Amino acid sequence: MAHQVGFDEARTTMKKYREDQIRDSDLIVSLWEDVVADKCNRLGDELWLVYEQVCTSALDCQRFDIAEDCIASLDIKFPKSIRVRRLQGMFHEAKEEFSEAEEEYKSILEKDETNMYARKRQVATLKARNKIAEAIQKLNEYLKSFMTDYEAWNELCDLYLSQHDYSNAAFCLEELLMSNPHNHLFHQKYAEIRYTQGGNDNMELARSYFAQAVKLNPNNLRALNGLFLSASNLAVTSSKGGKDKQLNLKYATWAAEQIQIKYQTQQPEAQFKDTKIQECLEKHLDSLQSA
Repeated sequence: MAHQVGFDEARTTMKKYREDQIRDSDLIVSLWEDVVADKCNRLGDELWLVYEQVCTSALDCQRFDIAEDCIASLDIKFPKSIRVRRLQGMFHEAKEEFSEAEEEYKSILEKDETNMYARKRQVATLKARNKIAEAIQKLNEYLKSFMTDYEAWNELCDLYLSQHDYSNAAFCLEELLMSNPHNHLFHQKYAEIRYTQGGNDNMELARSYFAQAVKLNPNNLRALNGLFLSASNLAVTSSKGGKDKQLNLKYATWAAEQIQIKYQTQQPEAQFKDTKIQECLEKHLDSLQSA
């Protein structure tokens, strides 16, 4: 499709994708190869931003020939540039040359020890080599200096989850929730961690946070399922008496009704699946009420 696009349209598209931080690497590489590369002298000073954009996209697509050409051109224009060194490190990462990538990031940090990107790429190289414990340690060190980097907290949470360290994973989500109280996905994720930990106290927390996720986004089907399961579990295991059981049955019934509504509004071809889900929910609720 890119060969049918004119230069001005291709240039505008690439600029929009840069500004909006849209990642479509195949398209960017295609536009560069088929339209822009042969006329890149028309870009003026924008050329250097385009080289950087094309380089990262080429690495995503494992087009090392294109990425190498972009880095070489940038290196001539900006010798000893930290941004170019960063791209060189990414180039080595993409080729799984992790020792070389680490050397590049070390050289960046020698010049600028506060460089966030280089420190995060160090974590990425450790993760790629499955050195999870070292990656966790490095990311914890990073967060001591950059406590408001929410992407890093989320990454650290996922690293802890990969090691089944649910307590520390929950702590990371608590940090995220304090600063992002209206993000339904953080509420959902925190609830899922507490649900996985098990026990009545954690299950009550899970139910509460699943409910908050649903309140923030009523279309969050995963949170609705979580609310149904946690409330159902508490209806059976809670030691707080009949009143608590009835309250949890009420929550579970409401969640089940909402799940059924969500599925019934899907496309007709999903009808058979919807019927099976509805039957399972009804049977589960019947068994809870008769327990």
